[in-house]
Formats: sequence, C-alpha cells, structure tokens
Amino acid sequence: MLNFELLVKSPVFMGLNALHLKQIFDGIHFQIRKYDKNEQVVHSGDPCHELLIVLQGSVKGEMADYTGKTIKIEDIEAPRPLAAAFLFGQNNRFPVNVIANEDVSLLCISRPEFLKILQKDQRILTNYLNSISSRAQFLSSRIKFLSFKTIRQKVAHYLLDLAGDRLAVVEIPLSQAQLAEFFGVTRPALARAIGEMADEGLMEVQRRTIRILDKQKMNDLLKG
Repeated sequence: MLNFELLVKSPVFMGLNALHLKQIFDGIHFQIRKYDKNEQVVHSGDPCHELLIVLQGSVKGEMADYTGKTIKIEDIEAPRPLAAAFLFGQNNRFPVNVIANEDVSLLCISRPEFLKILQKDQRILTNYLNSISSRAQFLSSRIKFLSFKTIRQKVAHYLLDLAGDRLAVVEIPLSQAQLAEFFGVTRPALARAIGEMADEGLMEVQRRTIRILDKQKMNDLLKG
C-alpha cells in the first residue's frame, strides 16, 4: 500500500495533500518493487519507460569515466525520482547504473499511466517540469566536473562551487572516504592532493572545515 504522506514530499508531488494525491491515484496502475542491499536496480543503457520513485531506502547512480573507473554520481533517497528527465524524448535510456545502498522499495509508474496523472493536476505537471530542469542542470554541472583530469582540479572545482562568490570558509558535507568515492579516486590520493594544496597556501584544512586562501590560484588550476 502506498504511503501518500511520504509521496507528497517527493519533488514530483509536492504542494498536494495526501488525500488529494490518493484520489489522483485512483484508477492508476502502478507497481512497488523491492531490491536488496547492493542489488543492481538499473543497468546503464536500459530502456526508461516508467517513472521510478524511491519509497524506502536509497540508491546510488554510478558511471565509468574516460579511464574506465567507476564514479558515483550521487545518492538518491526517498522520496526522490530516478532519471525523470529520461522518461520522455527520443533516447529513453538510463544514463547510469543504479545500485541499492540498502534494502529499497520503488514506486514504478508506466509512461502512459504517468501521463494520466499529469493530466489530472497541473501542479504535478509543473513540479515534473521543474524536477527535470533541475536534474538537467545538475547533470551538466557533473559532466563539467568529470572533465577535470587531475584530483587537484576536482578539489578546486568542488570547493569553489561550495564557496560561491562570497564565502571563503566551507564545511565539507562528506567524509574523506565519501569524497574520494564522489571524485572516483583513492582516499590516499585525495589526501595527498589536499595536503599539497594546503602546503602551497591555497587553503587551510581543519577536519571538514576548509578556508580558501587564494581563489585566484584555484581558478588558475581549473584552466590547466
């Protein structure tokens, strides 16, 4: 049975109340699929012909970079959708492998059934368009990140992106192990690159707090 109180927190259905969403789902065919921890949910290149929303647990999207190394793109937790931007268009295929981080439940709605939902409430259509636009922007940013070939460039881009135009001090939300996985590098290699950048006076490091000392030099790193 669907948890509509959870589902209205999804980017696709936000702004609706649980009772109204339940009424919208009346007459809609859907499935709930379950996956075990570390089980592959989707293979890169699989056809994308249904909307998938995480109902329980979390999954991670992974892809191989130009060297063949596996890079984690992001974690997706309940109640976010998977690859919503690839449901429509000419090349309806998943762009990444999707792996269950833990025991996972997914809501699966076929494209024709989801079209019925979109026609029932304009807010859902607006939410969906906003969601796929945000995903496109995220993927564009991630592709740019993956284009950097050195760890130092990736660190510089990551920190400058966190800092924006105003901040000089940033708090890293990930552990060093998680950051290494995010960058697609080994933990020792990441630690060595961060240490070198600190020794060169680009930044000061205090556990997860980093003070950027020279933004110009960091920007110069990105130019290769």
